[in-house]
Order: sequence, then C-alpha cells, then structure tokens
Amino acid sequence: MPLTADDIQRNLDAVHRRMHEAARQSGRTIDDIRLIAVSKYMPARYVQWALSAGQHRFGENTVQEALSKQEQIKNPDIEWHFIGHLQSNKAKMIAGNIDWLHTLDSVKLATRLSTSALNSSHRLNVLLQVNIADDPDKFGLPAAALPQFIEDILRADLAGIQLRGLMTIGRREATPAQRQADFAALRELREDCMRRFELPRFNELSMGMSGDFEAAITEGSTMVRVGSALFGPRPTATAASSDI
Repeated sequence: MPLTADDIQRNLDAVHRRMHEAARQSGRTIDDIRLIAVSKYMPARYVQWALSAGQHRFGENTVQEALSKQEQIKNPDIEWHFIGHLQSNKAKMIAGNIDWLHTLDSVKLATRLSTSALNSSHRLNVLLQVNIADDPDKFGLPAAALPQFIEDILRADLAGIQLRGLMTIGRREATPAQRQADFAALRELREDCMRRFELPRFNELSMGMSGDFEAAITEGSTMVRVGSALFGPRPTATAASSDI
C-alpha cells in the first residue's frame, strides 16, 4: 500500500526515537550520528515528503535514479549519498552530483572519481567499502587488504577525493552477536587506519540498516542507512514512480 506524507513523518519520528535511545544507552550524543534515508526504488514524492518532514540526507544505489530524482526535486539543501556498487565507467556522472560515495573499493575507480571531481571543481567525500565478514555475496575490500589499499590511494595523490572512513554491509544471515562483532571489527579497523596513516578526517563509519542500526550505533556508527523502516518494503526498480 502506498504511503502518505503523514506515514513518512511518523516513520521518521520513530526512527529518530530509536536512534536517540541507542545513542543514550551507549553513552553517545545523537549529534554524532547521521541518518541516511535510503530512497532507492522509491517514488520521488517520498523523498519530497521526507524532506518536508526534516530529512535532508538521502541514499541511492544507481546513478540514473539519483540523477532523475535530483532533476525532479531540484533542492540544493539535499545531501546525496551514493551507496551502491559503482562501475568505473560511470565515475564521471558522480562528480558534482553526489556529496558522498560509500562504496570505494578499487584504485581504478578512485582515480577516475578524482579526475572527474577536479574537472568539475568538486571534491568528493569517499568511504572505503570493507567486506568485514568475508561474505562472498558482498562487494568490498577484505579487511586484510585495507592497509595496502589506503597506501596505494595515498601514493596516487588523488586530490579530487577525500578519504573519510569505512562502510560495510552486514551479512544477510547473522546472529545479533555476529552483527555486533562485525560492527566492532570495522570500528577497530577504522581506528587502526586513522593512527597508521595519520588521517584525522578518516573518522566516519557507515554501518547499520533498518534491522540493526541500534547495534551499529552502539559500536560507533556515524551514519546509519535506513530504508524500509522509513519507506516500507522496497519495490522493484521498474516500479519506482517518477512523479512527485
């Protein structure tokens, strides 16, 4: 059943309450945790209603859908996050249109993103995607490969991108204890990289989704990516409406 603007307002309020409680229980401040509303495959009007309800950060996982929604909504106050796997031949479509990329996992892609960003006078914030649980169904760097990957990126001196932290997608099948352990492992990996490479701005952790973001907050997440808890079950890509 399609949602109404009131439904999205109620859902947004409920997610905020869960975030506040998770932050309180873990001794953190909610100001250090950002909600990324995952609007992929959702109608553009849902984004507009969430925006009217006070949500300004949205995540998309295809370049075409992100650009389509930007064209329909045309609001400079939105901060756009790209959370899907990106092919290097589409890097030029990201620069100037996306504020944060959560899924960097190749030097080739990093190089193209940097070049495109410099050409558009737009520096791109990037997170490195780590397959923290070695899940064969997930993209991302193995944890053991991360230090060498960062060395390669820094050696390439890619001025168009800013390394800001790590991202992971939880295992599809995992116990609560396993999820907690995965989130803790990513936090420890981020802290190790900050120290080893002296990257003071490498302080972001994008982890936690609708079903487990409280556990992610407990382990230090700074960005939670929430879709179904806000917008309901995800439709197919072709079912996403273009009207607002």
